[in-house]
Amino acid sequence: MPKNRIIGVFDSGIGGLSVAKAVEAALPQHTVLFRNDAKNVPYGNRPPAEILPLILPIFQSLIDDGCDVIVVACNTVSTTLIGPLRESFGVPFIAMEPMVKPSAQLSTSKVIAICATPTTLASRRYAELKQQFAKDLTVIEPDCSEWSTLIERSQLNHETIAQQLAPALAAGADVIVLGCTHYHWIENEIQDIVAGKAVVLQPEPAVISQLIRVIARLP
Repeated sequence: MPKNRIIGVFDSGIGGLSVAKAVEAALPQHTVLFRNDAKNVPYGNRPPAEILPLILPIFQSLIDDGCDVIVVACNTVSTTLIGPLRESFGVPFIAMEPMVKPSAQLSTSKVIAICATPTTLASRRYAELKQQFAKDLTVIEPDCSEWSTLIERSQLNHETIAQQLAPALAAGADVIVLGCTHYHWIENEIQDIVAGKAVVLQPEPAVISQLIRVIARLP
């Protein structure tokens, strides 16, 4: 009988809860522990040096509670601090970062839109992903800087989202990447806005596939 594993899922706010629920649905034989930082959310406009001391105690609490593997369901943390986290803790980490490679492979117009936080967009890791996989594409980065805060407050509305996605759609973007787990909560809204003009990508299925592979390798 497969061993029950404890899977930690972390995000700055409620965004990662969608990831935790997806993991629970896909892997019901395992236990999922979700942690966030409701006191300091959102992280998307904070520098990494300010975020690190906020998250270390939270990750330590997941380790203390017996987590065998941890999903970092925060693109901002994954693209800026996954190295220090892996150095600090002795369990496997699964990072979530903008799906630049899949979107580049999927696009036929060679125009993609990456919806992500300012800190993610400014990260070295994101620059590497664009250089490696999207250097021959036009990459549009809509202003989503307030989305996480508005989602946390349930204040984001259809008109705001449509207005901020309009330039990307007008430019011919045929793939829209949700590069922040907060945005998963408005995925259906975004699908309605793009009305079939673009494919909307978010990484939950890919993360679950990677999680299954990692768990299979655990002693």
